[in-house]
Amino acid sequence: MKAKDIRALSDQELDSKIVEEKEKLFKQKMQKSLGQQDDLHKISRTKREVARMLTIKHEKRSKNG
Repeated sequence: MKAKDIRALSDQELDSKIVEEKEKLFKQKMQKSLGQQDDLHKISRTKREVARMLTIKHEKRSKNG
């Protein structure tokens, strides 16, 4: 998801997306530990996605006061 798409989300939608991505990251880490994960770059991409969403959430919070 691109930054402009994330910025277009409401606060509740953004929070739910963050929770979804964190759950996805947890599942990917579990698959890696069990040896079921083929593409190890998925974990780093998911981490970056979560970080991008959290950054935009903090930006919105600082703008609103």
